[in-house]
Amino acid sequence: MSHSVQAKAQYNFNKLQKRLRRNTGQAIADFNMIEEGDRIMVCLSGGKDSYTMLDILQNLQRSAPVSFELFAVNLDQKQPGFPEHILPEYLDSLGIEYKIVEEDTYSIVKDKIPEGKTTCSLCSRLRRGILYRTAKEMGATKIALGHHRDDMIETMFLNMFHGGKLKGMPAKLMSDDGQHMVIRPLAYCKEADIEAYAMQKEFPIIPCNLCGSQENLQRQSVKAMLQQWHKQHPGRIESIFTAMQNVVPSHLADTQLFNFADLQTGEVIDGGDIAMDKPEFSAPAIDEDDANKVVNIQAIELN
Repeated sequence: MSHSVQAKAQYNFNKLQKRLRRNTGQAIADFNMIEEGDRIMVCLSGGKDSYTMLDILQNLQRSAPVSFELFAVNLDQKQPGFPEHILPEYLDSLGIEYKIVEEDTYSIVKDKIPEGKTTCSLCSRLRRGILYRTAKEMGATKIALGHHRDDMIETMFLNMFHGGKLKGMPAKLMSDDGQHMVIRPLAYCKEADIEAYAMQKEFPIIPCNLCGSQENLQRQSVKAMLQQWHKQHPGRIESIFTAMQNVVPSHLADTQLFNFADLQTGEVIDGGDIAMDKPEFSAPAIDEDDANKVVNIQAIELN
């Protein structure tokens, strides 16, 4: 590799890392995810998202205005052929505190779920309970999960299409027993950026093959839909995520969320009927990298 090519690759990597740091830092600040003295349990699955989350959090830890601890936890679910040595070796190389929790959830899932049926729901419930228990044992004040912006958008559409609810995946969440605070530091990060970063960093990725790399078909369908929208309408995904941050209850239809019954003449709420006028659309902001990708895709299609 020539010096100029190497220099350009390093420049692009630095820009990518800076963007991930900035987006993660902004999400942490917006949702007050990390506070002075926090002891954060970073859930490490061996996938690109959790590796990136741990790396960026360690990076931010060195310059953060507050002092906090990080320790990693991996749940070894006793999947046949699971490479048990990879994560301990990687974490030892980082010098970070960590714990490998060994629980045979694989056998439970295989016993309870008929062959050919999706195992994701039961697997996630079992995993969540074990992680909550571990967090309590390890004295964690926060539990960090590696879900990103695209996960949050996909979850919103899944709930709309299949659950009849306008509900997404929150960046900060209290567990149902009120004992654990769950945070998602990558909430503002794009999956494409995370994928590129993981590739550049050469993280030792461990695929989830509990069920032969089984994919949740509904989620994959939504992901494909969003990818097609992004290809045809650059910036649409950004607009959707921005909309999730700009909810107007008075212009929806949830009578529990907004008191329509007691609305009186003379009260103008959130712009009244002006808010229903045809909006003046402006081109959503997309970064330079996305713009270049769009140009390249269009050039390929024209040829």
